[in-house]
Amino acid sequence: MKIAFAGTPRNAAETLLALHEMGYEISVVITRLDAPIGRKRLMTPSPVAQVAEGLNIPVVKTNRVDDSALGEINKFAADLGVIVAYGALLNRKALDALPLGWVNLHYSLLPCWRGAAPVQHALLNRDSITGVTIFQLDEGMDTGPIFSQVPTEVNPNENASDLLERLTKLGVSALGEALPAIFSGLAKPITQDLSKLDTYPLATKLSRQLARIDWSADSSKVDAVIRAMNPEPMAWTEFGSDSIRILAARPYSVGTTDSTPGSVFNSDDAIVVTCGDGSALAIIEVQPAGKKAMSARDWYRGLPKNTKVVFA
Repeated sequence: MKIAFAGTPRNAAETLLALHEMGYEISVVITRLDAPIGRKRLMTPSPVAQVAEGLNIPVVKTNRVDDSALGEINKFAADLGVIVAYGALLNRKALDALPLGWVNLHYSLLPCWRGAAPVQHALLNRDSITGVTIFQLDEGMDTGPIFSQVPTEVNPNENASDLLERLTKLGVSALGEALPAIFSGLAKPITQDLSKLDTYPLATKLSRQLARIDWSADSSKVDAVIRAMNPEPMAWTEFGSDSIRILAARPYSVGTTDSTPGSVFNSDDAIVVTCGDGSALAIIEVQPAGKKAMSARDWYRGLPKNTKVVFA
């Protein structure tokens, strides 16, 4: 049995490599076009393309699976498609192109957090449980019948990168268990109850505005934003005429000296920011505009003496 694998980012690349190491025959890889990366905006193959090329697997680069892409994919006679964070929906013609269709590994417990950014929205919502879902792809937004789900607790201090790393490993394990049954025809997927989808919010794409910190919110909500937005697009706030990224923080239980949300002061053990309801956060790592990431203490130490610092 042959697999057509579609994916783009690093977690998808890790899954591709794991399937290869399990002994599955990957006949072709589909990934998005090379994109400009870094300050020099160099055109760079996706992580999935790089892994595929290292494994000598043929690669089709396309931002959507149209007739032209399908013509290329069909040359490799795959039986089943596996999609992990490819970044585009498949139309009916593409869905029907492979004998066993396409299965998707999604990083939430569907129908919760359908959409592009399930890991980040689980953190933003301060969910205590999340997980992975393997389901048959259809024309809807993550609405197909479910083969398997594996739940896991969200650890209190995890950011999006940490949680995605764990879910990637969990997803690889789940695929390893589900694929033999799917190939043999013994898998019996369970239809999702589409009548209840409106009760579940979508995990929409992240935006810079969503990543802006509202210091009038309580500290647990601010902390959730900081963790959810790391590593992309990074939580940020205004400091004077510039912006500053807040990369990491931790709960801080000691009372603050200023009740104004966004007020920053140097405590004996931390650089502390006042949040809503009199709560506070200790900020650990920041990145001022145009500079590298640094510890909050080093940043604060570099400010002019007697500077009153208020984030907005």
